[in-house]
Amino acid sequence: MAAQSGNGGSTNGNRASGPRCIAIVGPFQSGKTSLLESIMERCGALTRAGSVKTGNSIGDASAEARAHQMSTEPNVATVDFLGERFSFIDCPGSVEFLHEMRHILPAVDAAVVVCEADDRKAPALELVLRELEEADIPRFLFLNKVDTASRRVRETLGILQRASRTPLLLRQIPIWQKGIAVGFIDLALERAFIYREHAPSEIVPLGSDEVGREKEARFSMLEKLADYDDALMEDLLGDIEPPRDLVFDDLARELRERHVVPVLIGAAERGNGVTRLLKALRHEAPSLAETRGRIGVVEGGGPLAQVMKTWHSGQGGKVSLVRVLRGQLSEGDIVTSSGGVETRIAGVLELKGAEQSRKPSAGEGEVVALARLEGVRTGDALAAGKARPGIVNSVAPPEPVHALGIGVRDRKDDVRLTAALNRIAEEDPALSVAHLPEFGEMRLSGQGEMHLRVTMERLSGRYGVAVECRPPEVGYRETIRGKAGARGRHRKQSGGHGQYGDVVLEVAPLERGEGIRFVDKIAGGVVPKQYISSVEAGVRDFCQNGPLGFPLVDLEVTLTDGSYHTVDSSDMAFRQAARIAMVEAIPQAKPVLLEPILAVEVVIPSDAMSKASAIVSARRGQILGYDARPGWRGWDQINALMPEAEMAGLIVELRSATSGVGSFSARFDHLAELAGKSADAVVAAHALAHGR
Repeated sequence: MAAQSGNGGSTNGNRASGPRCIAIVGPFQSGKTSLLESIMERCGALTRAGSVKTGNSIGDASAEARAHQMSTEPNVATVDFLGERFSFIDCPGSVEFLHEMRHILPAVDAAVVVCEADDRKAPALELVLRELEEADIPRFLFLNKVDTASRRVRETLGILQRASRTPLLLRQIPIWQKGIAVGFIDLALERAFIYREHAPSEIVPLGSDEVGREKEARFSMLEKLADYDDALMEDLLGDIEPPRDLVFDDLARELRERHVVPVLIGAAERGNGVTRLLKALRHEAPSLAETRGRIGVVEGGGPLAQVMKTWHSGQGGKVSLVRVLRGQLSEGDIVTSSGGVETRIAGVLELKGAEQSRKPSAGEGEVVALARLEGVRTGDALAAGKARPGIVNSVAPPEPVHALGIGVRDRKDDVRLTAALNRIAEEDPALSVAHLPEFGEMRLSGQGEMHLRVTMERLSGRYGVAVECRPPEVGYRETIRGKAGARGRHRKQSGGHGQYGDVVLEVAPLERGEGIRFVDKIAGGVVPKQYISSVEAGVRDFCQNGPLGFPLVDLEVTLTDGSYHTVDSSDMAFRQAARIAMVEAIPQAKPVLLEPILAVEVVIPSDAMSKASAIVSARRGQILGYDARPGWRGWDQINALMPEAEMAGLIVELRSATSGVGSFSARFDHLAELAGKSADAVVAAHALAHGR
């Protein structure tokens, strides 16, 4: 067995080397950005760590992030630690920006999950851990703010374990003095450390009153490791102290095989516990070769990279954050994306937050920004040359849960708005922009109120486009309850050829979802065949905007009679005659307003069930049933039918009632009649908005 290294790990040759990429993830306000600052300070990339509160952090440098004191997009910093290169990517923790890490994760070697001893944040932690589990990412858990924790670590671990489907493995226990954590005992090294603010911890002798705690906690750690190592199990059963190198090898192997999630403790704002975290990453995080195997990239072949994020900057244009998975990419290289786009690398940039420094090339494992890859999208793979690579990572954008109708305050900004939205949507695939001609509306959809608010701020701050927002239009329809008939005659004489068209139409209701059916029952040629299609066109013209102001659906229109003039009849005359007949017939057929009803599935932590049910019911929701959320212990789902008109702001209420983690999915189900005062209010509001 090789000797144990001075850095606290095995030197048996299994340790990974070369540039590595680590994602820093965790719930909102858990301290991720503070941890990145402390890592940069400890590695000499900063002389002094910045602070989110004072707005001088390297990460979260955008105006929107500073204004809201929250990460709104990934932040990258590359550092050197003990001769090895690491790129850390700090991912947003708010559930509204959680999607930002989905394109980051496939290309990273491991993740550090930052959390704290707050059971209210356990559901949010579960969302983060679930993303990592589904992406199959090896992960450490950094229990932050241990200096201000009010409960013991083992009690906290029990709460955190409920959020993780993989066993949590406690690697360190705190040293307490007067109820304050002043240091920690590393259970693998069997050493005690006292914290030094913004400096590496100091090794101290293990106190006599700590020996019992250390032995008990270490044995518990070894027992968990032994679940996956028969040799270690034999040592423990024989009361044999296992070699330290074997322990470190097991820690590395079981992390990489996703058997356990090692838990380390510290306080990011003070820099406590950061050095031990970095050493654990250095010795135990998987290598790039292992990451390639995980995502299906074969060894050998030409240069290959994964696009993790896209930005547009005012000065440098478009930049694409990539990790080089194989080979080397240089400025001037021709690359082809998995989307089939061929382009040239205009520059290779190393990032430290918002700071960029140019370099000639990027080697295997490095994380860099490539300049001006027009047509290349987030999630694409890039291969050197003209051969199109296989898709390394294809992540579907999340379904939107919040929408706004938007428009410019000044009409001259219409073109600028479209261009700006296209750029912002390219940066953030979770945003969707739709032009809805039916409503004359541009609709922006995303992951929540803050997500869209930040988008509005970017439109104004970065692109100078002032935007007005309103609740999205609802897809009301109208139909008829009864039958009616009417004659429509269009006759006009103005010198020369006149206009003449004459039709008799009957209207009747159809079942929901049958649409508009036109039936020709003309006999004897009273309306020539060449004009029948014009009559149908006139009917459909009218149905685009019924007497209540909305499109007509689910009715049958039958052409029963009419007349024509050999000289004056025309397609246009019969089209107009059909419209006249519809204007007369539909009001007699008892028109009724229809509102769209959506099938909604609400997912919430179980303890929020009563609140969520009340929210759904208050929005005219018809609850169909309750159930446990499949595969999510401690979560439930509500299935309901809800009017589309009640969906605006639903996500805001749900998240307010569930510590930010409740969500829903919705799809169109059917149209239902809306009558009485509710219908009158809708019709009146529509008429007022459209000047009718």
